[in-house]
Amino acid sequence: HVQLVESGGGSVQAGGSLRLSCTASGFTYSRYCMGWFRQAPGKEREGVAAIATAGGNEYYADSVKGRFTISQDKAKKIVYLQMKMLKPEDTAMYYCAARAGVCSLTPSWYKSWGQGTQVTVS
Repeated sequence: HVQLVESGGGSVQAGGSLRLSCTASGFTYSRYCMGWFRQAPGKEREGVAAIATAGGNEYYADSVKGRFTISQDKAKKIVYLQMKMLKPEDTAMYYCAARAGVCSLTPSWYKSWGQGTQVTVS
């Protein structure tokens, strides 16, 4: 079955950087879309970035374009989210998710989720 394990969260000052990792297992990685989502307290979960594992196409929410970069290591089945120029409004629990087929930043399109990793920007 699909397993997604996030790591790399933490606390950082505004303007700083963090890199999140999502290690995937239990599915045919090369045929999926891998996404990063976040949810702040009292807010709905929102899509941050996604990558098509086959072709490598990347998708970003407007709020993170130019600051966040999604990438992957196909051999290790790891998806990264490099976050730079972090802002307090980036504070949230960050989740990795996987879906078969086309990429989307819509959370309801994804059925497989990790447990999340907390990012706090002060």
